[in-house]
Order: sequence, then structure tokens, then C-alpha cells
Amino acid sequence: MKTAYELAMERLDKSAPTTKLSPAQKKELAELDSQYAAKIAGREIALNSEIAKAGDREEQQKLREQLAIDRRKLQSELEDKKEQVRIGGK
Repeated sequence: MKTAYELAMERLDKSAPTTKLSPAQKKELAELDSQYAAKIAGREIALNSEIAKAGDREEQQKLREQLAIDRRKLQSELEDKKEQVRIGGK
């Protein structure tokens, strides 16, 4: 008798079968992760420096919001590029 987990995994595999990635694709995905981690870290360093220099709380809050927006934007770009690699295009 199969567990609920096993049944769910079978249903998932039928609706969205897993794809095998080539070593080149895996390498490219790892490089993208590394590049975007560096971009995000650089942006965090720059904005955290500005936040520390900002005088009032309102300005600090605006900079924190900008950091969150930038982080989401870069993460979205990363996911788009990774999906392109997964489907075989660049």
C-alpha cells in the first residue's frame, strides 16, 4: 500500500514530469546563481551604506523599500534566466 506522499509524487510526476539537466546546464545554473548572489550582495552593501548615512527614519525606510524592490527584481531576473537554461535556450 502506498503512502499519501508516494501517491502525490506520482500525480505530480504525471502533471509535470521532471527533466534531466545536462552537466553543462547544471554548470550554467550554478554560474547564474553565483553571479546573481554577487549582484544582490553588491546592491545590499551599497544601499545599507546609504541607509547608515541617512538621517531620518523616513529616508531609511525608503532605502529599505528600494533594497527589497531591487532584491525581488534581481531574483526574478535570475529565475527567468534559469528557466531559459532549463528549456535549452539562452
